[in-house]
Amino acid sequence: MKASELTTGRTFGVTFEHGEHFFAALTDFCASHGVRQGYVPMFIGAFSQAEIVGACGPLENPEAPVWERTGVQSVEALGGGTLAFNSETGMVSPHIHLAVGLKAASAEGRTSHLLSGTVQFLSELLIVEVIAPVMTRPQDPSLFDVPLLTFG
Repeated sequence: MKASELTTGRTFGVTFEHGEHFFAALTDFCASHGVRQGYVPMFIGAFSQAEIVGACGPLENPEAPVWERTGVQSVEALGGGTLAFNSETGMVSPHIHLAVGLKAASAEGRTSHLLSGTVQFLSELLIVEVIAPVMTRPQDPSLFDVPLLTFG
């Protein structure tokens, strides 16, 4: 286990508007408000389309991460995640997970890692800035190069 006490800064209420691309809007928000790291304790909203991590068949190696994408359309979403700073790109590196209900399939659900999404109507987010320690997401070669959140 790794743990660190977080010193938080500002807290924001943010809405992404109809037609915006979720990660582009999040990147724009972070750049315009100087947020380099933090967390999204929760967001609610809808996506006209989204891509999430998922496979449609048996996994070749169930211990390995899944890198495949699956698309969903017309979904309601509830999610959260973390924002770490990537010193190589000079940008925030988000890690967002969500649960979605497929509107056209009796709100049948999917839960996974969000890869992309186009906002339908709006998404409402709470974003909490973390001042310290520095949060990064280096890849771990011993775990299939999965980027893992680190502190300090």
